[in-house]
Amino acid sequence: MGGLAALAREAGHKVTGCDSAVYPPMSEQLRSLGIELIEGFGAEQLALKPDIFVVGNVVSRAHLADGSAKFPLMEAILDAGLPYTSGPQWLAEHVLQGRHVIAVAGTHGKTTTTAMIAWILECSGLQPGFLVGGVPLNFGVSARLGSGASFVIEADEYDTAFFDKRSKFVHYRPRTAVLNNLEFDHADIFDNLGAIERQFHHLVRTVPARGRLLVNGLEESLARVLHMGCWSEVRSFGATVSDFSALGEPDAFDVLYQGRVITRVKWALTGVHNQLNALAAIAAAEHVGVSPDAAAKALQSFENVKRRMELRGTVAYQGGRIAVFDDFAHHPTAIRTTIDGLRRKVGSGARILAVFEPRSNTMKLGTMKAQLPWSLENADLAFCHGGALGWDAREALAGMGAKAQVADSIDALVGQVLGQARAGDQILCMSNGGFGGIHLKLLQALERA
Repeated sequence: MGGLAALAREAGHKVTGCDSAVYPPMSEQLRSLGIELIEGFGAEQLALKPDIFVVGNVVSRAHLADGSAKFPLMEAILDAGLPYTSGPQWLAEHVLQGRHVIAVAGTHGKTTTTAMIAWILECSGLQPGFLVGGVPLNFGVSARLGSGASFVIEADEYDTAFFDKRSKFVHYRPRTAVLNNLEFDHADIFDNLGAIERQFHHLVRTVPARGRLLVNGLEESLARVLHMGCWSEVRSFGATVSDFSALGEPDAFDVLYQGRVITRVKWALTGVHNQLNALAAIAAAEHVGVSPDAAAKALQSFENVKRRMELRGTVAYQGGRIAVFDDFAHHPTAIRTTIDGLRRKVGSGARILAVFEPRSNTMKLGTMKAQLPWSLENADLAFCHGGALGWDAREALAGMGAKAQVADSIDALVGQVLGQARAGDQILCMSNGGFGGIHLKLLQALERA
């Protein structure tokens, strides 16, 4: 919604917005764009008299324990019969219409892959528009209209709004659709993996016959999606037998098309997951006329996205240095692949201390708590923020023995990490929220120590 606000502002509209507890980097971006951010959802905001209210999917008709509305502004809008729409619908009607939409869907890697494609097109002089669920470091903003024919958008499978329970991505009508991967997630709105596969097939149905689907060839779930029906050109990536595949380490590898080397990528990113993201980005860019060589060259200067293995600082400590990283990983698979990427980067000589909070709706429900020990397997020590959960994190991590600790507050968690830290450690903080500012707290605590 912050990126959507940026697009509306760039288009010349006066934009205000309301939310609760907005955290960096989005809060900083909104301030820099001069977009007024109002804390909370009070009905008094009707006095602003906007032409339209654009409603995000955080808003619901829920009521609090005392019977009052959780979102009084929405109730007031409905009572007054004022115009409102969803974010995806507004985008479809006012931004995406008439553009070559490149939509990136998947449980993992959407933000990074979207940013990669946008940067490849930018380096090729195509001046794309884009909307990313984060802030790409190469651009410094999460969204822009762009003057070119293409628009690159992160295509989320989460529901659209309280009045439109379809996945957001069905509004985008892409000509190029990337299906990066597909696992069970969003347990608060989907009953099982099959329900998500059905939504992905709704996206497949919107791709024109002259469009292209780029599908991860390693995913059985995506094979089932295509089996429901497909009316467009399909190109696969990832597997050895896929159209686009990779040969070599994730930070330096050959790109093959149907078994023949077509270019080489050498860049700063790590992890097999980012190698797969790169294959998808190269294949998507090729569909709008960018050669694989030009795409690979652009990826050499790709700087990733804020909060994707972002180094927040290093501290001199006990005769060496400790590094503190920030990452958005919150699903067990993402946690595991993120740790694996850091392990490949630092080798076996450095310890990885994984600090995480189960903050997503799925993790709060405890749906995937049994996968946590597996996801943390390649970390040397794990520290979990277990506050405000409906399940016992200590019990879930008990099988890890002394390798795992749980704290019920951020300050206690910082204390646990500080008690175990030593020179050369790589501290990896993972959350899809602000995590209570733990990154700065850790750096300051290590400095004092």
